[in-house]
Amino acid sequence: MSTTRAASTGLLALAGLHVVWATGSSWPMRSEGDLVDTVTGRSGGKAPGPAACLAVAGALATAAALVSGRPRRAPGLSRLGSSAVVTAFTVRGAFGLAGRTDILVPGSSSEAFRARDRQLFAPICLTVAALSAPACRRRR
Repeated sequence: MSTTRAASTGLLALAGLHVVWATGSSWPMRSEGDLVDTVTGRSGGKAPGPAACLAVAGALATAAALVSGRPRRAPGLSRLGSSAVVTAFTVRGAFGLAGRTDILVPGSSSEAFRARDRQLFAPICLTVAALSAPACRRRR
């Protein structure tokens, strides 16, 4: 499997997870409160609504398409979009490792979130960025 295919598959999996959350599911957490605290970093808050979850799912699916070389007839657009994906995931990962995701997403400051961010979310973001990087140089 190529690195860009792995990145695209991972992005589609993340998109699918956001679609699941749009249905009101808290999976893989036990409750909505656990999901909100662990994934958004807002203790005692409410989960984002279906529209927000679907918007993120759409953005992730678009990122997957760009990284996989779509649109094929516009390789420049695909490379530009892939560069944006790499940049966004690198920045998000770096801020997460530093424990400062709250600068990018105000309110993401619970201790459960910061721990999970450093251990899981930030490394996932940096991995997606690294696996997506070859798509920025892809030729037709």
